[in-house]
Amino acid sequence: MAATLLPTLSPPVSRAAAFLLLRAPPKPLRTHHHLFRSLLSSASSPSTPATLRSLAPMASAATPDRRDLLMLGIETSCDDTAAAVVRGDGEILSQVVSSQADLLVKYGGVAPKMAEEAHSLAIDQVVQKALDDAHVSESDLSAVAVTVGPGLSLCLRVGVHKARTIAKAFGLPIVGVHHMEAHALVSRLVNKGLDFPFLALLISGGHNLLILAHNLGDYVQLGTTVDDAIGEAYDKSARWLGLDIRKGGGPALEELALEGDPNAIKFRVPMRQHKDCNFSYAGLKTQVRLAIESRNLRCTDGIPISSATAEDRQLRADIAASFQRVAVLHLEERCQRAVEWALKMKPSINNFVVSGGVASNQYVRTRLNYIAEKNGLQLVSPPPSLCTDNGVMIAWTGIEHFVAGRFDDPPAADEPDDMQYDLRPRWPLGEEYSEGRSVSRSMKTARIHPSLTSMIQGSLHK
Repeated sequence: MAATLLPTLSPPVSRAAAFLLLRAPPKPLRTHHHLFRSLLSSASSPSTPATLRSLAPMASAATPDRRDLLMLGIETSCDDTAAAVVRGDGEILSQVVSSQADLLVKYGGVAPKMAEEAHSLAIDQVVQKALDDAHVSESDLSAVAVTVGPGLSLCLRVGVHKARTIAKAFGLPIVGVHHMEAHALVSRLVNKGLDFPFLALLISGGHNLLILAHNLGDYVQLGTTVDDAIGEAYDKSARWLGLDIRKGGGPALEELALEGDPNAIKFRVPMRQHKDCNFSYAGLKTQVRLAIESRNLRCTDGIPISSATAEDRQLRADIAASFQRVAVLHLEERCQRAVEWALKMKPSINNFVVSGGVASNQYVRTRLNYIAEKNGLQLVSPPPSLCTDNGVMIAWTGIEHFVAGRFDDPPAADEPDDMQYDLRPRWPLGEEYSEGRSVSRSMKTARIHPSLTSMIQGSLHK
């Protein structure tokens, strides 16, 4: 039997009811958790309907400050082992990331089995350092949040196992987090005035996603990745150009592109014939590869750029700059259409959120800020340290759902170590917008799990 790990198993209740769980120190948490569970039970009973008004007075006498909530966040969806401790008001007490950069260089990308082993070796130390840096122990925590998808199953399992081990030992509730939702919601941590609804572009090594965020857990997918994401295209192009990718292919290529002519090579902008908001970077990657080969640049297995001649370096810089111009122009065109769709559905939108690892690219931010200003929107983007995969975004998303009453009970004391967890390697964030459905989508349209939005909406109607 698989252990479920979802933010929607408990029916959403009021903040007042959720705070009942936080009134006491974590040691007596089990007692309060049983009380909270009984409240949930009565709230779902037709004979004793519970409303915000009826629940609020029960907690009003001793409702604590939200700062009393302490969330540990664990992230192992791909190639970084990350953990953080965050207070309920958004104060970041610690943030620890263990990179697998050397493995990326060795294998030319993420090798799932090697990544799993690296996570397994690092997870205990990363979590312990996050607790130590925050000057707290597991017994001080209110709950544990962990990424359950999307991502690589082998990698996800490492983080989920660690989270459930801690939650079981200390009787802590656990929140399963959607990785892409976390990228979107971390902007609400650093920008307290960011309210729903908003438009968000989430761009990373594995995903391109355009969403309209109606509310917490309520999203409409305007566009997604057909094949390769922009981060993958940056990383592969950087490797082919012989760049040092230990600190990431994206930053290396962006730096080299500053030396090049962005109009030197006429790459084609992808998918202009498709009038939707979906993304495709596989073809652009092929164009880059062909441009390198046609100019006799032996970059992949030959001369690194540090040993290149001045002429050779300039040619590589021109390819990098031309690639970046077209890659980001593809983003601009899809985002412009998405803004038009989003404003048609929600004219009250004021903010355009851009997050994910590629959002730390300054050229990307500059061009997308142009799109935002052109449409009267405010561009909102986290600092670079919160754009790449991190534990802070997982902890914060856990806080948002925990306060809304969406979390799992502590794991049973007799839960076996070899439990098969309910991981979600392919997990859509929201349902597709009707105009955004694309016939160009291939086998990746197959959904192994229902979207997060549909799960939450389904729990509301039970």
